Amino acid sequence: MSKRHLYNSLDGLVNKGLRGLIAYNPALALDEQNKVVYNTEYDRSTVSIISGGGSGHEPAWSGYVGTNMLAASVAGDVFASPSTKQILAGISAVPSDEGTILVVTNYTGDCLHFGLAAEKANAKGQKCRMIICGDDVSVGKNGTLVGRRGLAGQIGVLKVMGGASGAGGSLDQVYDLGVAFSQQIVSIAVTLDHCHVPGRAEHAQSGADEIEIGTGPHNEPGYKKLSPVPSSEDLVKTILTYLLDESDPLRGYVNFEEGDETTLLVSNFGGMSYLEMGALVNELLEQLDTNWKINPVRIVSGFLETSLNAPAFSVSVVNITAAAKTCSYSVDEIKNFFDVRTDTHWESMAGSQARRRSRKEQLVQPPVASRHAIDNATDLKIDPAKLDRMLRTACNKLIEAEPDLTRWDTVMGDGDCGETLKQGALYLLKALDAGVASDGSVGAVLQELEEILEGKMGGTLGGILGIFFVSLRAALVEHFALTKNKGGIPKLWAAGARIALENLSRYTPAKVGDRTVMDVLIPFAEGLAANGNFDEGVAAAVAGAEKTKTLKPRLGRATYVGVGQDVGRDLPPDPGAWGAMVVIKGLQAGL
Repeated sequence: MSKRHLYNSLDGLVNKGLRGLIAYNPALALDEQNKVVYNTEYDRSTVSIISGGGSGHEPAWSGYVGTNMLAASVAGDVFASPSTKQILAGISAVPSDEGTILVVTNYTGDCLHFGLAAEKANAKGQKCRMIICGDDVSVGKNGTLVGRRGLAGQIGVLKVMGGASGAGGSLDQVYDLGVAFSQQIVSIAVTLDHCHVPGRAEHAQSGADEIEIGTGPHNEPGYKKLSPVPSSEDLVKTILTYLLDESDPLRGYVNFEEGDETTLLVSNFGGMSYLEMGALVNELLEQLDTNWKINPVRIVSGFLETSLNAPAFSVSVVNITAAAKTCSYSVDEIKNFFDVRTDTHWESMAGSQARRRSRKEQLVQPPVASRHAIDNATDLKIDPAKLDRMLRTACNKLIEAEPDLTRWDTVMGDGDCGETLKQGALYLLKALDAGVASDGSVGAVLQELEEILEGKMGGTLGGILGIFFVSLRAALVEHFALTKNKGGIPKLWAAGARIALENLSRYTPAKVGDRTVMDVLIPFAEGLAANGNFDEGVAAAVAGAEKTKTLKPRLGRATYVGVGQDVGRDLPPDPGAWGAMVVIKGLQAGL
């Protein structure tokens, strides 16, 4: 694995990358504050298609913004989903008279943030739908609640949907096509070695004589390690068996009949040579024809969706004929949508620069949103010094825990949990230095937390905690207004936490025992509610975090990485749950 980078820090790197990526197309503009790339020349009478996700996968998704493809993309930090606030900015940038469709890959953070954005858009009277694409066959049908995670097959979904939208398809037609096409994709990835994230000390690494099959695009461990490394011919045979063997009870996701028209997508994760990718495509086509009687009618190979500098790739096969049976478009129409010209990376990294706009015109800064005023009549106030001390202690404890959280998340996930929580703590400390707690207003602190979680912290935890704190502040205000705090502060917090968890349950199926942050949040709320005693809530949170060491994952990436599937191996605690516990104990220590 190469650890050498031109840019050795992630600080500002995403925004710099986006500024460079939009330069090839003069129609593109960048909302730099929200990391939204959008097409200034899109047709608002057509369906607006928006996609996005963590950075590090370029050209996905900013590279696909343009005519006959995406109207806008939304970028999170490296390997972390964008926030709800960012996605709402993307929807606002490309309003459509026909409606908007959000298309995301099946990762918890993306589903939560894009889902919440869709809910908020619809609540404002905008027509907004969402499609979640999961195509990875390495995630088997083993009873997991997660479903298949998303790989580069989603780029094919964006292409045909963009073609249908450009041709004037209705919201129903384009949405149904996207769903139908996404359900007929089988994909799998192979990693020769993992990528290295600039500035990150902890990282996954493959052995000298092994490769991993069934890996994810965020440095997740593979479903299976192969050692010694097989020949390229044997590896392709294994790949196609995983993809196409319909008798496999765990992986037979798509049926292929003789004569079905198909598409082959081969994505370079960033570190494969063009020479080897060409040879790989050749071997895939030879074995598809010889062993499976499949001759793809469309072939795309290249940097479709990357993983920074990973020497890895994914292979996707799509059954176009089967997709046509469950939507209003014919096979030939779907192929035409696939073929229609765009001015995006799909066609060429060069693009048309005949009508080049200045860089200044392409960089758009939106007005800063104003905050809601805190109503003193319904605001909970406590001693300012105590409030400041509690929050600072919690933040400092969380920062101290970051190395452990990062190490554990590298084993069980994509390694960003510790850094995400640390960044949130640093932002809150900065707000405390600016006096956010100077008058003891709990409402002001919670509003600041919402701003941090929705605008600066992406990822799964950012989504979960964002929904939790939005609901918590609303519940505290409502309960305070109804009861005038007659039951005292502990009772008020207990009621607020209970309502917040009820609201959060609409967006995640996670319960106690699933090995997530909910293993701490739920016991904490229940312990707090039992006798209105904060210490009881803390004790329950600590016990919940400790218990995650013994639980098999049922949600999130840990369910399909090798370590998470090995029940015989000692597991670290869930990093999200442990981080929440550290914060709760920090608040207690500050008291």
